[in-house]
Formats: sequence, structure tokens, C-alpha cells
Amino acid sequence: MTAENQNPSKSNFSFQRNVAIVGIILFISKLIAWHLTNSDAVFSDAMESIVNIIAAFMGLYSLYLAAKPKDEDHPYGHGKVEFVTSGIEGALIIFAGVIIIVEAADSLLHGNEPKKLDWGILIVAATAVINYVMGYISIKKGIRENSQVLQSSGKHLQSDTFTTLGVVISLILVYFTKMYWIDAAVALVFGGYIIFIGYKIIRTALSGIMDEADLEMISRLAKFLEENRKPEWIDIHNMRIQQHGSGLHIDAHLTLPWYYELRKAHEEMEKVYRLIGENTDRSVEFNFHLDDCKPFSCEICQLFDCPVREKPFVKKIEWNTASISQVQKHDLSTE
Repeated sequence: MTAENQNPSKSNFSFQRNVAIVGIILFISKLIAWHLTNSDAVFSDAMESIVNIIAAFMGLYSLYLAAKPKDEDHPYGHGKVEFVTSGIEGALIIFAGVIIIVEAADSLLHGNEPKKLDWGILIVAATAVINYVMGYISIKKGIRENSQVLQSSGKHLQSDTFTTLGVVISLILVYFTKMYWIDAAVALVFGGYIIFIGYKIIRTALSGIMDEADLEMISRLAKFLEENRKPEWIDIHNMRIQQHGSGLHIDAHLTLPWYYELRKAHEEMEKVYRLIGENTDRSVEFNFHLDDCKPFSCEICQLFDCPVREKPFVKKIEWNTASISQVQKHDLSTE
């Protein structure tokens, strides 16, 4: 069963296309600023913008793939591509950081005298403002619509903003002090910063590719399941969550009274599906396994009017991150 919420794929694609177009415009602006100033820092910033453009078009392609429906070769859909492109984008960010550091080191060793700094300051500062605004909107939209690509793209744009601000600061200082080494020194610092940003993006992408447990999400699921649990839902365990693009795939085992007929058991499972779907801000595909209760289940079963109870109730198992993730049914004799 799939619980469908709003499908943001088309909107995300359009936004990422705008990011790519803006990236090209900003790159041209930085090339003009470099031509006017002959500043190594501005040149490095312009080279980083090439990475922005490549990353933007990669994000555009990944959103196109992620929006494609499931097929025979991709039964879970194409959403995982978002993590792949985010990882490549993180690598490109690191590469840009290395280029900036190399350029800055070369300027420190051999020296370089920028010119027409007033024009360079105005143009580069304008690109920084635009980049930050686009990055902020991209991150917010990515969080709201659970798009890894938009979040990575936004972080990339904002990291570029900080680098560009470093360039602006260095140009202002050089303009007033004529100490040309400041330009390269500031670029050196911000080159290291964006390498760190790239590492974080790669780390997030790898966690998605490897289906690393999202303990925060499982904790939220456990909380509202615990708050809305019914006595006949004897146990939930072995819950696993996978993210595919903006959607989720949730596996779990639900223990119900053994004497429930198939229709009744399915109705209870549907109630759990609806509860999760109504409390989750994205589309969800479910794959629940129904377990029948065993004699040891009586000790945790809160269905007190059960006509076939074999053992007295002993203890309620609170549903939390650890308990619903447990692989086996809860058995007090083994805990």
C-alpha cells in the first residue's frame, strides 16, 4: 500500500532548472569581474561557479530520473539517484576547494596585483547576495519537500556565497591597504571551509545510499504510534525505513491476535498504514508482515478481554526507537 501526499517532483524540477540558469548568469558575471580586476581570488571564485553549473544540471537530471515511475528494472523507483548526484556534487565542491587553495597558495608565493577593485567588489558582492538567496530558498524547499538534491544544491550555493564573501572582503581590504597578500590568504581560508561542506554533503549522500538508519525518523514514528496504539496491536517490531527520492519505504512486523480472520487482520493493518500516512509529510510505501501472537505474547498484550488468553499480563512494552527496531518479537522471558 502507498500513502500518497503531495507530489513535488514537477515543482522541484522547475526550481532546479532556474538554479542552473542563474548559475550560468553568475558565472559570466564573475568572469567579467575577473577580466576587470585580474584578481586570483575572483578567478578562483569564477572557477568554482563552473562546478555550480555542473552540479545544477546534474541535480536537474537526477530530479528528472527520480520523478520517473517504477518499472521492471527499478521496482523501488529511481529516487536513489538523488543520493548519487548529491555525492558527486559534494566531490565537485571539494575539488573546487582544492583549486581555490592551490590558486591562493600560488598568489602567496609569487604575488599578484589586482586592478579596478571597485568594479570587482560591486559585481562579486551582487553575485554573493543572489547565490545566498537562491541557496536559502533551495534548502527550505528541499526540507519541505524532502528532496536531497535541492538541499545539497542549496548548501552548495551557500558555501559558494561564503567563498564569494571572502573574495569581497579581501578585495575591500586590498583596495584600502594595498596589501595584496590578503586576497590570497582569505581565499585560502574559505577554500578549506568549502572542502568541509563538500565532505558533509558526501557523508549525507552515503548514508542514504547505504540505507543508514534514520533514528530521528524512527523515533517520530514510534512516538505517534505509541500515542495512538490500540489494544489489539500487540506488538510492532523489525521496523526499517528506506528513502527513495522524496518518498519512503517502510517495512515492519505487526503482531495481532492469532484468531483474527484475514479480513479483520487486514483492516487493522490498514489502520496502522493510515496513521503513519497521516503523520508523515511525504509519500509512503508500506510492506508490513502480519504475525500471529504466541503464548508468550500474552504477557505484553493489553487486550485484556481476550477470550483465549493463556498467561496473565505482566508488562507493557513502550514503543520507542529501540523497541520497534528490534528484529524479534518481544518476549519478556528473553529480555
